[in-house]
Formats: sequence, C-alpha cells, structure tokens
Amino acid sequence: MAHQLKFSFDVVLAFLSPLIIIWVAYRLSAPWTWADLRGFLSLRYSKPFYGPFSLQKAYQSYAKYSRLSANEFSHKRTAYNSLSRTHKRLGHKLGYPEKLNKLQYVTDLNAVITEGIAEVARKDLQVDDIHTGPGDLGRVREALKHFIRDWSEEGARERDRIFEPILTVLSQINPEERAQKKVLVPGSGLGRLAWEISQLGFDTTANELSFFMSLAFRFLLSDEATTSKNQHHLRPYAHWFSHQRSNESLFRTVSFPDAIPRLTPNLQLAEVDFLTLSPPTRTLRNPESFWSSSGPQDLPGYDYIVTLFFIDTSLNIFATIEHIFTLLRPGGTWINLGPLLWTSGGQAKLELSLAEVINAATEIGFIFREDDICAQRAVECEYTGDLSAMMRWVYKAEFWVAAKPK
Repeated sequence: MAHQLKFSFDVVLAFLSPLIIIWVAYRLSAPWTWADLRGFLSLRYSKPFYGPFSLQKAYQSYAKYSRLSANEFSHKRTAYNSLSRTHKRLGHKLGYPEKLNKLQYVTDLNAVITEGIAEVARKDLQVDDIHTGPGDLGRVREALKHFIRDWSEEGARERDRIFEPILTVLSQINPEERAQKKVLVPGSGLGRLAWEISQLGFDTTANELSFFMSLAFRFLLSDEATTSKNQHHLRPYAHWFSHQRSNESLFRTVSFPDAIPRLTPNLQLAEVDFLTLSPPTRTLRNPESFWSSSGPQDLPGYDYIVTLFFIDTSLNIFATIEHIFTLLRPGGTWINLGPLLWTSGGQAKLELSLAEVINAATEIGFIFREDDICAQRAVECEYTGDLSAMMRWVYKAEFWVAAKPK
C-alpha cells in the first residue's frame, strides 16, 4: 500500500513539474507561444540566445513595459499592506495609497511611449513576437530618461555642459569643408550629439550597439511616430521614490522632443558593435590625384571620432583605443569627454586610471593636443540627472583631443 502511494505521488509530481515551471516562466516573462510550449513538453525545447542589448530583447522589454511595471507596483502595494494597522492609518492620512494609485496611472501613460517604440520596431525592423526570457525594465527606464537628457528643453542645461567643448572644436573647421569630413560617434545613445554634429554640416555616423537606445531613437526618427516638437509626454522619474521633494515633482510631466531629427545624407545610423566597424572608403575630390599623389585626406578612415561617456563601457579598453586609432585616417582626430566608470560586475578585463588611459593611448600612437580649446581638462557634469531631486551625481569627466599622426 505504501509503495502504491509513493508511486502515485511520483506520477503526480512528474505530471505537475512541467506545469509549475511553465507557470513560473509566465510570471517572469512574456507568454510563450504554442510552439514554445509544445516543444518544451516534448523535451526538444531549445531557445536561441539573445544578448542583453539585442533587438529581440529590447523589443520584448518595451512591449512588456506595462506588465513588468505592474509586477513592481504589486510589490510596493504588498509592502504597504504589510504595515501594522496603526501605520497604515498614518499612511492613509498622508495619502500614500493614492500615491501608489498615481504611480499606476502615470505608468500607463508612459506605456503609450513604450508601445509606440515597440510598434516602430515591428514596422521598421519586422521584429517577431518571440520569447526572450525576462524583460529588462531597468534598461527601458534608462532609455526613457535619455529622451529627457537628449531631446527635451529640461535636458538642455545638462547637454550644453558636455556638448559645448566638443562642438567648439568641430566648429573651427571651415564650413565649406565640413561636408567632406567624416565623423563617427560611437555609443551615440538617442543620437542628439550626432544629430547636432550633422547640423554643423559634417558627414556623421551615429553608432549604437544597444537596441534599447536605437529603438528609442528610431521612434523620434519615424515620420509616423514623431511629427512635431514636444508631441510626446513622459513622467520619467515616477518609479524612483527616493530623493523626491514632493509628489508633484515625482510625477511631473516632461515633454519632448525639442527638435525633430531625421536621417539625412549626412546623418546615418550604424546599429552594430563599434569593434566590428571598418574604416569608411572615401571619394577622391580630384580623380587625377590618383595618378599623382594622394594626400591623407583621400585615405580610408574617419576625420573625427567623438566619444562621449563611451570608453568606460569597454570590456577591453586597449582594444577600444586601438580600434579608434585604426578607424581614423592619418591625421584624424579623436575627441573624448567622459568619466571612467568601468563596466560593473567585474566584466571589464581592465580598469585603468586616467593616467593609465592617457599613457596607453600615447603608446598606441596618439598625440595629445594642448592648445587652447583642445587642452585636456576636467568638466563637471551630470548624466540623466533629475533637476528637482534632493540628490545630484556629479562627474568630473575628462576632456581631451588627440591626433593620429599623418
């Protein structure tokens, strides 16, 4: 009898285990397709791997923004309900339940943007509704804050602080020569700096690996999704209850964009890993020079590479600096501004000091300029900061201009 009971229990457990696993997976991520479930139950299930910045992962995260946020909201509600009756009465007097309701409401308003981004991905890139595992709510929120930093009037002060040294150097180039100058902006994010450089007349390529960023940029570039200034509205800080002076500040609305970007002949988008890029070919301005002597300006490569808050994302900073050197034509210029907040989690193979970075770049072949506007210096700045918050994170970012020898 005991043997029969044990056998029955084993049978029930064997039957229920896959269902329990499927239920947990459903709670943590997007619903699986019937093909996924059928393959899993047949023990032949094998999902392809999608990287953390991949198109599929980014698309699913934007598409699941509402549900991912709802899970977090549920945790906040559960935490409040765990208070004693006395403390819940006090919270009620302060209006805390209404605050949680407001969070849910403004999250639904933010979802208008994330759903719009997902729709652009479906139309422009024909991305499929496939299972990629849990979505990344943190990276979605970071991209939404970049709308404020890069494309809102509120973000102008932060942008001006870090764009000005770079644009000043580029503005020294004769306007009549700029169309022939190729500029690469790796780690371009939502593309504002690259767009500003293209507006100066340079042949500009915005390079971004993360589709969390490039899909948001495509949302702005789309003549269907974005048609006018300040058309869209976000409550970018609603999820972050810390360091807030008031609920009005917490839930405030910020409109964007303050300008309408579009891809043009002098603004291109390269959605690939920076380290896979090749030096661009160049068209000879005087074909006869091919038979005589071609100057450095006619050799393959970029005239300028502009790295803004980029090099510290490198897993191998040596490889990054070497590739910057390779991509520049002889006589080309590297303009950098940013901190050294090395990739977290011990992923970076090297975590160098500023002095070590400069020495490494010199060993690779760069010559640092020290004349006036090009002089190496620290620039105090913020990054996606909340102007109304009680806390500021200020970087002493390093600015430099370095040349590849002719």
